[in-house]
Amino acid sequence: MTVSHTEEPPSANAPLLDRVCYRDLEALTPNPRNARRHPASQIRKLARSLERFGFLNPVMVDDDGMILAGHGRVEAARRLGWTMVPTLTVTHLSAQEQRAYALAENRLAELAEWDTETLGLELSALLEVDPAFDVGAVGFEDAEVDVLTIVASMKTAEPPPPEPNTSTPPVSRLGDLWCLGPHRLVCGDALDGAVHSQLMAGEPAAMVFTDPPYNVPINGHVTTRRDRSRREFAMASGEMSQEAFRSFLHTALGHAVTSSTAGAVHMVCMDWRHLVDLLAVGEGLYREFLNLCVWDKGVGGMGSLYRSRHELVLVFRSGTTRHRNNVQLGRFGRNRSNVWGYPGVANITGETRRDAGHHPTIKPVALVADAVLDVTKANEVVLDPFGGAGTTLIAAERTQRRARLVEIDPLYVDTTIERWQRETGCQAILEATGQSFADRRRECTGLPRRRSKASRR
Repeated sequence: MTVSHTEEPPSANAPLLDRVCYRDLEALTPNPRNARRHPASQIRKLARSLERFGFLNPVMVDDDGMILAGHGRVEAARRLGWTMVPTLTVTHLSAQEQRAYALAENRLAELAEWDTETLGLELSALLEVDPAFDVGAVGFEDAEVDVLTIVASMKTAEPPPPEPNTSTPPVSRLGDLWCLGPHRLVCGDALDGAVHSQLMAGEPAAMVFTDPPYNVPINGHVTTRRDRSRREFAMASGEMSQEAFRSFLHTALGHAVTSSTAGAVHMVCMDWRHLVDLLAVGEGLYREFLNLCVWDKGVGGMGSLYRSRHELVLVFRSGTTRHRNNVQLGRFGRNRSNVWGYPGVANITGETRRDAGHHPTIKPVALVADAVLDVTKANEVVLDPFGGAGTTLIAAERTQRRARLVEIDPLYVDTTIERWQRETGCQAILEATGQSFADRRRECTGLPRRRSKASRR
């Protein structure tokens, strides 16, 4: 059963473009012996591809309009409401050969293999030009793209940033809203709804990852009472009653809910002392308590009867809409459990550990980045109303998400900006004036503005 190459009918060698004709979908007949099944998820991707690129691959049909290859594309076109599709009539094959071709057309493509390194580079290039590019149009799931473009290059452990310089006035001031590339950072109060509105600018968050103060004094809990090297939080640092602390959490997280999409996942860090408080607050704010994750730091820190080796991350769902699940029990290669093992500051020795004093409960960037990858897709917004030293923003930068941070302490705002500038080599810009962070710093310190080469000529 072969096609003659010496006496091939002229029509087989005719220019393909001349043989393509548009036909009404209703004139096409599905092949009753089609061995391929097209799940709804594939049809949706095919439809997105047709919308993006057009119908570039004609449907192969026989003389009677029966489909030999292209059933999925026909269904996708029908889903889009199209009535006509390009077809190519196969006239040079016998009925038996057409039957074999229908199998070959589907099977042979399956035998190819991906060069995953090149694939990752190609997907990264597409997303670099257009961060909102619909990867479904090229047949991939968002979680697959994350694995191919981000996960392999993620750092699992790294030193924390250096502590801020408290000997000079902060550059940032209350009310400042800084633009850090695609990210936004406001120096303000997480309890103030107007601050959230200013920060979000009408675009809701797909996720919240936040590490609120635990209403526990730093001195005597994170450090010994003799060690006064670490600054207390601006609020909820042990001065609140249980009722006041619950009200504090309810107000801040309530604004976060208002600033989120329906179905957004909120991950809120807390220590064991106030687990009950956060659960009580969460019950009144969230639709579902999804899980309780444990950050295993690897080494015990401060403690009385038992040294504290873990912190808790409570995972809630906001609203009734189904939440995003990129893990799917390891379907895309990321096997995740509710015990997260990342080295804490206590694992770090020498000079690096001494530098960790800038923020007493800092989370590893990898921990936050993995959490972000679990429940969001590229270019979505991640909100952190207690931004601290900016770990959520750095995690968003590395995972191609967009961060929105609130932080009341100007020194921590400065720390976040400096971390991001070191990470990217770019300059943060004050939204209200267009002033760069470097220019504001020179203004604060009284140094003259550095002139450009052009102005010196």
